[in-house]
Amino acid sequence: SKLTNLGHLEMTWRSRVHFHPLLVRILHKSRLRYYGKPEKKMDMPYQAYFEVADGSGMMSMVLWNSLCPKWYHSMKVGTVLLLDKYAIKSSYPFKTHPTPGDSQMKRFATIEISLNVRDPPTEISIIPEEMVKPEWGLPEVKYRFITRAELDDLPHNHSCDVIGLVTFVGRAERARKREHSEDFWLYRWAHAIDGTSDQPFILELFATSQPDVFEHIHPMTYLVCTQMRVIQGLTENPSRTVYLTTSNESQIFITGWHNGQPYTKDAKVKKFIQWMKSQSEADQIKKTVIGGYYPFPRPPDSFLKY
Repeated sequence: SKLTNLGHLEMTWRSRVHFHPLLVRILHKSRLRYYGKPEKKMDMPYQAYFEVADGSGMMSMVLWNSLCPKWYHSMKVGTVLLLDKYAIKSSYPFKTHPTPGDSQMKRFATIEISLNVRDPPTEISIIPEEMVKPEWGLPEVKYRFITRAELDDLPHNHSCDVIGLVTFVGRAERARKREHSEDFWLYRWAHAIDGTSDQPFILELFATSQPDVFEHIHPMTYLVCTQMRVIQGLTENPSRTVYLTTSNESQIFITGWHNGQPYTKDAKVKKFIQWMKSQSEADQIKKTVIGGYYPFPRPPDSFLKY
């Protein structure tokens, strides 16, 4: 059928009601958001957004309500979608934006694609990777992997991806989303090493929409975290307080989940795998720790400094 592209949509969306089908690749995926309220009677108050791209650029795509439980887990980073009977809306101004792996890619920020169960009922098809043709011109998923040796020099709030061997994972902890709120964030601390530094990555991992991964982070697993944010210099001794925290678009993967993920082709990931092959598993196991309370940033050594 006749296809359109994201660049053409941005130019013509105000003058049209019906749009030609779109062929796009998912580059980023947010956590699932529940926006139900007791006074509003909605069956499935869920929302998730994705950043999708074709040869012309990148745009946000929002999945609404009952389409979320049906499609959210099938729509992975790297998945190619054929979309028909979708809606176009002005984009929501307060949404977070991931940092694209390809800094040259054009971003269409004024509008977003809206996928609904009705008005109009969107038709979604997933194209298997082996059927994707090069002539479609869909961009590849690109990453911004860093090593632990590079971390200390990165600025506060810098966005990056990391891979490492888990040496410590703490218990799940809770923090109130707002003071006096009944809602909590669930998170846990982890350490991961990649052989480029004596220091580990210190990772603050909030529960994303991947409970099956979040609950099974164990020492000795290969951990990949994407779209992490650098938190720099919280105290006078910044070298001890550089850590990474998850963002709204972070994805977490552990051993058993890596197969077929786009990052397996990345040069720094391949280098890490080579380093791991040179390590003795028995030696690494002796250095691992699990559970317990992990105060971070660490308080000073003495009360005087405190």
